[in-house]
Amino acid sequence: MYRIDFNKLRFLICDDNPHMRRILRTLLHSFGAREVYEAEDGATALEMYTHYVPDIVITDWSMPIFDGLELAQMIRQPESKGNPYAPIIMLTGHSEKRRVTVARDAGVTEFLAKPISAKGLYQRIMNVVANPRPFIKTKTYFGPDRRRNTTNTHIGPERRGSGEVEVLQQPSLLEKARSAI
Repeated sequence: MYRIDFNKLRFLICDDNPHMRRILRTLLHSFGAREVYEAEDGATALEMYTHYVPDIVITDWSMPIFDGLELAQMIRQPESKGNPYAPIIMLTGHSEKRRVTVARDAGVTEFLAKPISAKGLYQRIMNVVANPRPFIKTKTYFGPDRRRNTTNTHIGPERRGSGEVEVLQQPSLLEKARSAI
């Protein structure tokens, strides 16, 4: 058994709504986090991302300049500055299956529908820390494995062919954030 020491993790919150940023910051502080950076738009978030190199990014979908989806795509560029493996938790008031799929395909690690709860946020953070998915690199995609089922028995048109698929293990946040009980 282990616990996560949130004090060892750096977070970047990106949301154009100052009240939502305050709620997220308050929740993260209540979990024990101390390094919480905030941005009100995607451009500022990208700048802060390259400067502070957060361990986890929590972003809203709809924002000015560029949105959370575009932010995720920029973070997931393997040649970009910063850590392209950082888990991204997408927040949105729109949780239709189509939007979840678009976010997943942009490299978003977890999806959280508004209104958020402390439990929902905590579960998403624990999932990205304790159960990181391997990263996949193909000609058209770089990001967390979009499949949560890790067996290779998938059949149908969405099955990975024998094309060039590189599976990369990301740096583990669990070792960084693990706390002795």
